[in-house]
Amino acid sequence: MAQTNTSGDETVDQHRDESARDQVGRAMHGKGDAHAGHGTDHAGHAEMFRRLFWWNLLLAVPVIATSEMVEGWFGYDLPGSAWIAPVVGSVIFFWGGRPFLTMAKDEIRDKSPGMMTLISLAITVAFLASAASTLGIGELDFWWELAALIVVMLLGHWQEMKAVGQAQGALAALAELLPDDAERVTGDDETEHVSISDLENGDTVVIRPGGRIPADGTIIRGDAAVDEAMITGESAPVSKSEGDKVVAGTVSTNGSLRIEVTATGDGTALAGIQRMVMDAQESKSGTRMLADRAAAWLFWIALASAALTFAITAAVDNPATGLSRAVSVLVIACPHALGLAIPLVIAISTATSAKHGILIKDTAALERMRTIDTVLFDKTGTLTAGSHQLTDIATIDGWDDDRMLAAAAAVEADSEHPIGRAVVAAAKDRGVDLPSTDGTETMPGRGVRATVDGREVAVGGPALLESLNTSLPEGLDEAARGWSDNGGAVLHVVVDGEVVGAFTTSDPVRPESKAAVEALHARGIDVAMITGDSQAVADSVANQLGIDDVFAEVLPEDKDKAVGELQARGKRVAMVGDGVNDAPALARADVGLAIAAGTDVAMEAAGVVLAGSDPRAVLGVITLSRASYRKMRQNLVWATGYNVVAIPVAAGAFAWAGVTLAPAMAAVAMSVSTIVVAANAQLLRRVNLAPEDVAG
Repeated sequence: MAQTNTSGDETVDQHRDESARDQVGRAMHGKGDAHAGHGTDHAGHAEMFRRLFWWNLLLAVPVIATSEMVEGWFGYDLPGSAWIAPVVGSVIFFWGGRPFLTMAKDEIRDKSPGMMTLISLAITVAFLASAASTLGIGELDFWWELAALIVVMLLGHWQEMKAVGQAQGALAALAELLPDDAERVTGDDETEHVSISDLENGDTVVIRPGGRIPADGTIIRGDAAVDEAMITGESAPVSKSEGDKVVAGTVSTNGSLRIEVTATGDGTALAGIQRMVMDAQESKSGTRMLADRAAAWLFWIALASAALTFAITAAVDNPATGLSRAVSVLVIACPHALGLAIPLVIAISTATSAKHGILIKDTAALERMRTIDTVLFDKTGTLTAGSHQLTDIATIDGWDDDRMLAAAAAVEADSEHPIGRAVVAAAKDRGVDLPSTDGTETMPGRGVRATVDGREVAVGGPALLESLNTSLPEGLDEAARGWSDNGGAVLHVVVDGEVVGAFTTSDPVRPESKAAVEALHARGIDVAMITGDSQAVADSVANQLGIDDVFAEVLPEDKDKAVGELQARGKRVAMVGDGVNDAPALARADVGLAIAAGTDVAMEAAGVVLAGSDPRAVLGVITLSRASYRKMRQNLVWATGYNVVAIPVAAGAFAWAGVTLAPAMAAVAMSVSTIVVAANAQLLRRVNLAPEDVAG
């Protein structure tokens, strides 16, 4: 097993490490059922404790029934009962108590005694004292208390493993998104069904309508609306066509596709999401480290309190009472609730957020998100669509829009420039037929030209007109000035040396961006925007969205300086970006949030990854951060306060008032505390992170 610490949460962590990694390996490679419970995952551990609980509960019945206390209550004396409790009680100790003894051995071996050491010490002291009493050495008989104590401990651990297992279920749910097999195209253009573990990069697979995509890839034939909700959290299907990328686990809702496989197994985006969820659940925030330290001190406090309780009570009353109270102290002080208080909140919050396309890489970043008072968005691809669209056209007399657009699109047909692609896409949307071209030539810094139906056509910006020593006709000039004033890019179409038209393109603002900005303002959070575009373009977007601060014409290497400037004003900044040049700014920000559609470098630098491109997801992170912190704080207050009150009660500090606590009742109280913490953490599942709701 992995090393255990004094808080007891490593006992939970070690099971999580084994089970989650096993799930990823088997599920991603198609090697077995991700839910297989064989003692290496939470389902297996929950089942083990459930089985032990019920069997040991049955065994505990005769032990309790033959105790002197119960026989005295009901006035009976069963023949041979003197040996029932020692024999059956020993079975309960060695069988039902074995998990605790085994894990305590690991804690001691790793020099980090904690929860299991306390439990084992309590049941071992009770067993040895009872065994000695049975053999005529002393009169400290704790057989029924020992049986009840172990049964209650098993119940508490069963419920704990069940709760944590439910939180971990998101990993298995992600694994289930993959189909069992794939339809692979063979060399003779026929298909065969193969296991997804047999797929390799470069293979071509066929996806039928309603089929689930088995691996990451690029569409080489077909178009369809693809449901990506399970990855991005966005409910509306996304239109995909030739050249677009698709992700394993998503569904082609209404069309057939042929996909060239680009990533399989651990290399898929789905496997990456699973790793992020696991890494987040293993990471430690400041609150969790505080809980760890508190639990570490609690072990020694409990041990010292138990020793002191025994010494004082044995001297004032008798050794039997002293030992009983010492065992009660050891049991009730077990840092079960304290050890579970934070890890379970983390497990549930990261699993819940993953279902909504929010991937928490670092729980410390999630915890800091509640303190953010400024969100800095990179403009392109975050607040805007990240791709140019043709928005307006103007032509001279004798040329209509479609004719001019056909000439421009013919020249730009092979262009990789975003504006060129926007022109071609606009022509395609209008159903314009493109004439044939010849001799296409790129003119660096000016534009592109070609021969179209025997005429020389050039497309470019102001530099093109300067090189041709020509100017815009009056009507076109007025339109171009208006577009420029609004931050639009202006290009001109020149045919045989004459300017026949102009058009403008822009990177449109996402419809969700305004709702995101308004919702952030409603929460008292300022919104800033950074871009390398011109001041006019930046101001146009900022005016549309109501943004507070604008950083325009910023060089890629200077983006992190803008973050530093905001921080110098006393702001706590969250940076949202998607590009390589955003990575330094993401790292400098108090919290970095990367758009998953962006680059790997940006995602590595961020503490939170947004699987979708909806800027409203930032509000989901803030909502989750505040809700998670609230649950952490509630659990810590409960777990700590419980021990502050429970230890003196168990030690007999209120015996003068008739208030005492037997070891078995101490076990019940300890288990109830653990269940309260677990139940409170489960309430996080009710937090709504849907973009349309958090921004409402």
